[in-house]
Amino acid sequence: MLFELDDEHKALQSMVRDFVDQEVAPRARHVDETGEYPWDALHKMAPLGLLGLNIPEEYGGAGADQVSAAILIEELGRGCGSTALIVAAHLGLCCGPINRFGTHAQKQTYLTPLAQGQHIGCLGLTEPGAGSDLQGGVRTFAERVGDQWVINGSKMWLTNGGEATTAVLLVRTDRRGGSHSLSHIIVPTRTPGFQPGKPEEKMGLHGSHTYAVAIENVRVPVENLLGEEGRGLHQTLEVLDGGRIGIAALSVGLAQAAFDAALAYAKARNAFGTAIANHQAVQWMLADSDTDIQAARLLVFKAAWLKDMGRSYTKEAAQAKLFATEMAERVCYRAIQIHGGYGYSREYPVERIYRDNRLMEIGEGTSEIQRLVIARRLLEQ
Repeated sequence: MLFELDDEHKALQSMVRDFVDQEVAPRARHVDETGEYPWDALHKMAPLGLLGLNIPEEYGGAGADQVSAAILIEELGRGCGSTALIVAAHLGLCCGPINRFGTHAQKQTYLTPLAQGQHIGCLGLTEPGAGSDLQGGVRTFAERVGDQWVINGSKMWLTNGGEATTAVLLVRTDRRGGSHSLSHIIVPTRTPGFQPGKPEEKMGLHGSHTYAVAIENVRVPVENLLGEEGRGLHQTLEVLDGGRIGIAALSVGLAQAAFDAALAYAKARNAFGTAIANHQAVQWMLADSDTDIQAARLLVFKAAWLKDMGRSYTKEAAQAKLFATEMAERVCYRAIQIHGGYGYSREYPVERIYRDNRLMEIGEGTSEIQRLVIARRLLEQ
């Protein structure tokens, strides 16, 4: 596949890049150091249609494609990893499943305010005993009582969990277990019994808050079942395929930011009588980093394009996430090396970018899980 952005994609990229340079990147250090949730930037994104970019216009979105969403997340990642992750989780993990599996009434009630930026959304999958093993590890149980679901349990690592108005939860609806025992339920977070804890203290992404949530006798209407009862695991795997494209795009953005900083520093920093950019060791690091970034970006666009075409993209999404997240680790490492001692200082952005990217090899499926997904698809073929 030969891929080149069309004029519409280029116009979006230019618009988002300008927005990020003006509204997101200048506050990235402040967001990291204070842990402040970037509400100002999010509120400015809403009128631009960015918080519902790939949601149909019928439900308040901009109706753009998945390639456009990848462009958005990459550019946000280039400016601020925290802001990018907030939007990636909102768009891909909450808006995405409601748009894909929701009824018309559910979309009108929940998706429209999410797409318009009036609300922020989150997805609750992980639990204390359920990370990669969702099928066997989920203990949060939803029991149907009359015309309501009564939900009890707990969730961990909810990105936006304390700020979101709408949560999509993966719950067990059949105590017998098995691959058809899980379902998705939409839960307004203001429902009594939905209790987020304090934001987790993390290595990076300090402005993107992550929560453990206690769920005690949360009652929602039976109509809040999202998709088919017993199809929650299958729906989750589909949602994660799309989410992996977003995480991959975010890592490309982080890597691009680290590379840009390293390139500028290499041109400005003198050693042994000349700019360090003139030394072959530094040139090789720059060459390797740019090559890595270009390759990862193409993998992201290929996976997004396949999704837009309605074709299978599970393997390609896993490949994009695996390569892009590990690529960004390498690029950030080189950027710190090029900066020398300054790379370890908070005075320069590369140490923050390095910390922010570390989560990308864990969330939405670890690198180890991505390799399993890729291998299984190869063996099936």
